[in-house]
Order: sequence, then C-alpha cells, then structure tokens
Amino acid sequence: MGDQRRHLTGRHFTGPDLTRRDLLRSAGGAALAATSLVGCDLLSTDPSNQPKSKPAGGKGKEAPGLAAQVKAGKLPAVKDRLPARPLVLKPAQEAGSYGGTWRTFIQGIDGSSVYENIGYDPLVRWAPDFSGVIPNIVTWKVDADGKEYVLQLRKGMRWSDGEPFTADDIAFAFEDVLGNKELFPVFPEWLAPGGKPARFTKVDDVTCRFSFAEPHAFFLERLASPEGNMLAASPKHYLKQFHRKYNPDLMKLVKDAKLTDWNQLYFGKGGDGTSGLAIWQNPDLPVLLPWMVATPLTKDRLVAKRNPYYWKTDPDGSQLPYLDEVVVEVVTSPETAVLKVSNGEYTLPSTDILTPSNKPVFARSTDKGDFRMIDQMTSDINNGVFCLNLTHKNPAIRKLFQDKDFRIGLSYAINRGELIKAVHQRQGMPYQSAPRPESDFHDEKLATQYTKYDVAEANRRLDRAGLTRRDSTGWRLRPDGQRVAFTVELPTGFDPTYPATAELVQNYWKAVGVQLRVQAQGGPLFWKRLFANEHDAVLYSAENGLRDAILDPGWFFPIAGRCYYARQWADWYATGGKSGEKPPAAPLRQMELYDTIKITMDEGERRRLFAEILRISADEFYTIGTVLIAGRYSIVQNKVRNVPEPIPEGSLYPDPAPVGPEQFYLRA
Repeated sequence: MGDQRRHLTGRHFTGPDLTRRDLLRSAGGAALAATSLVGCDLLSTDPSNQPKSKPAGGKGKEAPGLAAQVKAGKLPAVKDRLPARPLVLKPAQEAGSYGGTWRTFIQGIDGSSVYENIGYDPLVRWAPDFSGVIPNIVTWKVDADGKEYVLQLRKGMRWSDGEPFTADDIAFAFEDVLGNKELFPVFPEWLAPGGKPARFTKVDDVTCRFSFAEPHAFFLERLASPEGNMLAASPKHYLKQFHRKYNPDLMKLVKDAKLTDWNQLYFGKGGDGTSGLAIWQNPDLPVLLPWMVATPLTKDRLVAKRNPYYWKTDPDGSQLPYLDEVVVEVVTSPETAVLKVSNGEYTLPSTDILTPSNKPVFARSTDKGDFRMIDQMTSDINNGVFCLNLTHKNPAIRKLFQDKDFRIGLSYAINRGELIKAVHQRQGMPYQSAPRPESDFHDEKLATQYTKYDVAEANRRLDRAGLTRRDSTGWRLRPDGQRVAFTVELPTGFDPTYPATAELVQNYWKAVGVQLRVQAQGGPLFWKRLFANEHDAVLYSAENGLRDAILDPGWFFPIAGRCYYARQWADWYATGGKSGEKPPAAPLRQMELYDTIKITMDEGERRRLFAEILRISADEFYTIGTVLIAGRYSIVQNKVRNVPEPIPEGSLYPDPAPVGPEQFYLRA
C-alpha cells in the first residue's frame, strides 16, 4: 500500500504500461519466509499483547444506522438491498460487530493510494493470501481450450444508488469505454491476446461471455489485477450522460465545465475506474465498493461512508461492511506521519514510511500507541538494481554494456555485505533480479550468481572485456580511447535508500577503474528519458517475485514497461515489431516462450516454459542486483480486528484491499 499505479487502464501513456508503483512511489507462497539477518527484538513484528477485548457495537442483519433509515422509509429492507445470493465472506478471525471508523493516511492527493485501501472489488479477485483467483462479483466457467469465458453475475446486485448492476454495465465498460478510441487510443493488450480484441456477448442481464481468438491463460488473473478494475466501475446509467454516444448535447456540458474535450469530462467524473483520482472526488458516482465518497478527496482528507447496497455478508447473514466509515488523511510530511503512526492514530498506514530504519522507532511505541506490528509477504525482489541500457543510442557504449564480462565485473565489485549493514539496517541478503526464495519459480543460479564481493575477479572480468588500458588518473579506457564512464539516474522521491546505495556503488566501481556519475532525476523527466531511450543506466527496485513473476516478467527478459535495461527490445516486443529494435537470439527466444505461455492452459507446462525463460535470463545476466528486499511490515491498532497476517504486498496485489477491509471491525 502506498506504492501507486497511475496507468492502471493504460489510458495515460502511449508508451508501455507501468506498474502501480512506477509513477508516484513516495519514499507464490502462502507462508512468509523470514529474510532479516538480525535477531533484534525491535525488528520483530511478533506482538506481545494481542487484543483480548470484546466486540463493540451491535450485531444484527444490518448496521443500526441503515436500520433506522429503513424504519424511516428512506431505504428498502436489507433483504431487498442484497442480491439473491450475496457473497459470504469468511472473517479472518471472527464475526464482528457494526460501528466505528478506520483511519489511515496517504502522502498526497492520489487516487491509486485510496484504491489500494478501499477501491478493490473487481469482477474476480485475488485470494487474501495471493494463492490464486477467487469469485467476487462474478463466478465463471471457461471452456476446455481457454478461448471462452462465461461470467455469471449476482442476480439482484445493485450500485450504491440502488440501481441494478447488470451485464449492460460490463458491456458499457468494454465496448463504449475501453473500445472507444477517443477514450482509449490503444485497446488494452490484456484483452487482446495475439493482438486480436476479445468479443463480448451479453447473454442475459446476469450472464456475459468473453471470447478470444486464441487461448487466454491469464484472463482471470488480469481481471483480478489492477488493470481489470474498470469493468466493475462503470455504471452506465450515470456515466452515459458524459459519453458522446449517448448524449447529443454533451459538448454543452463540456463547455460549461470549461474543458476542451468530452473525454476530459468523462474521466473527470470518475470514468477512469477506481484507481483514478476522480472517483474519490465525485460523491455522485455510484460504486460497488464497501464505502462510498461522503467528503471528497480534495485537500486534506477523504471520508467514505458505508454503501447501503453492498452485496456481501458475513456467515451469519449480516450485511458488510462492519465499519461505518473510512477516513483517509493526507499527511505530506514524513516526520509528522511517523509521529502520528507512533502515537497509534492509524491502521495500515502508507508504506512510504514503513522503512527498515523506522521499524525500531515504531517497535518502541507499540505499548504507548496501543498498536501491533504485522508482517507483510512482499512480492518485491531487489532493493536497487543497476540497469545498464543495453540498447544505448551510442554504439560504443552499447557495445560495452552488452559485454557480459563488463556487467559481471561490475557485479563482483559491489560489497553487498557492506550495503546491507550501512543502508538496509542489516536486513536482506545479496541477490540479483530473480524470483524470491519462497516463490515456486525460484532459480538459485539467477538469484545468487556474481554476488560475491571479489575485487580481483572484478578486475579480471573487466580486463577480459577489453578494458586493460587506463588513463593517468587510473580510470579504465574503452577501445576508442574514451574513459569508461556513465551516468546512473535515480528517480527522486521513490526510495530513500537509492542515494546511499548509488554513492557506495560509485566508490566500489571507482576502485576497479569505472567512473559512475549519479544523477537524481525528477519523476516525469526520469520516465520521459527512459521511454525515449536517452539514459545510460537507471537504479530501480525489482518487483514481482512470487506467483506474479510469470504475469509480469519484465525483470527477467525485455517486455513492456517493466524493462529499464533494454527499451528498444521491449518496445519491439510490445508493438509486434512496429517500433523498437529486434532483439538478439536469446531474448527473442524468451519472447517466443512467453507467447507460448500466454496461450497454454496447462499450468505445469506453463511452469516448465517459464523455468526455461529464467534459465536464459541467468545465462544472459541482463541487470546487476544488490540486496533481496527483506520481509516488510505494517501497523494495526490493537482495537482493529480481522486483519490477517501476513498481508501479501506487490505490484499486482493492491494491498491491503484484497484481504477484505469490509470485514475489519473494532473491539472496545
């Protein structure tokens, strides 16, 4: 939570998609493997005083406030507000009771941060432990060859304003929004395997069908991931008034709003889904979420009140959510945020301040603040990967960067043990860009090769790369006589460890005769230069190291927005050869394998093919990793119950929302 994704629908960029962490980042297995290298009690999240109090508030079939509205004739009875077959949510710990407020914070006015808290209710969803996809709004059937998915909606389900939710809403999102070139110039790739857009069929009001020209092995996973959110966030009855197809007088509304185009108005009313900002600024927009906007997110806070038509119950038949409201404060000062968290004011706060260096600070405050620290099962891989641009515009630099011995030599020159002690609070272990140890996809060679600190071997490899000559000051020279020097760009405001990591590595590489210049780069300029292939190298954190490794494998071969090290190859793959540059044999083979994976319905065969991709990645050694990200943590007020542990965390798992905040409740 707190690592945001601004591209979730692909609308905002004509270049490759980014992850939800990629633009506004401010600061597999179901069991959590401990990766900390220290035994200090202050770095443990094991709670010493679990709450032992009893539930507060009443427990009936609906919240007391809603019951009062029913009695006053302002709402239908709860049985008429729920679908015929509500989704029954099993509580993480116990059945709760109604009432109370969940308080958390974000560090800027940003819709995707709210999405990660209370905006995740897609058609299908990730299981709370990230073990697979489970039903949510719909159940499904898929034919044997994986080309046809039939989705069954919940009969009688309603939007938060009481209007029916039907297959017409999904049709509107698919055909009139995602399929409208004025709104989406590029149709989402995940809905067009092999470049051929899916065909949508409304069977009846509660049944629809997605048909593909070839098997779509990951359709359900894509629906459960952030990019799928719009299909469950487009109320046709409301949004059609802002759509050109349905409103002949639309341009008058555009003019009245002082805008220049109708798509600005459409998206400004919340039409870009639950991950956008506009939905959290428009109280009039109907939603299918547990809470709906009461006080818009415009300055210092968002207040969301319970949705009276929410379509889930607990096992006792009591309508969820338990909590009356959610308050999301905007706290821009990290120092203020740390103080408020230490005082026990928030549950599941923005991860931007949940750093290793702050962990002892919070651990000392658990009694005073009356909160507990819980583990997170992170999918993130590496706390700082040096990505040399293998498709550099300068032929001499490109040739140097593509020399595997050069990259291996630089890797051996890094003292990762010192990095772990000096930068990462003694947490983590030397690691390359590879699936995490607890992942079913873990490849030991890819993960650990060339991580030993060995200056002699570093020099030997650099000599073998043809860099035997040096100038009078000791810097190595390229074959053309130019100094071996390049710049690594760091995105500012993303990760507080980047500057210290870069400074240490700068000195390590100086010791072997390679000059590294460090340039902090503001977010927009960083991405602009990256997509334009204007960078020498970047420092970034590798992600998707659990079950999501196979869904977004850009750290293992050049693909789409995840590729910081070979943009031209990635662009060639993403555009089907229309732009970019055809890659050499090894990455080309990986691309072919992945194309096969995407149409292979047998999971065992997909795993076998992906293992081959990882073996090639180990042989190619595209990037230079530093430190495996240690298990992360979060903070929960002791009065808040039904928060499972560990909470998964990752680019495709918009934590904490998939664990079901609608079943959180307060104990007195």
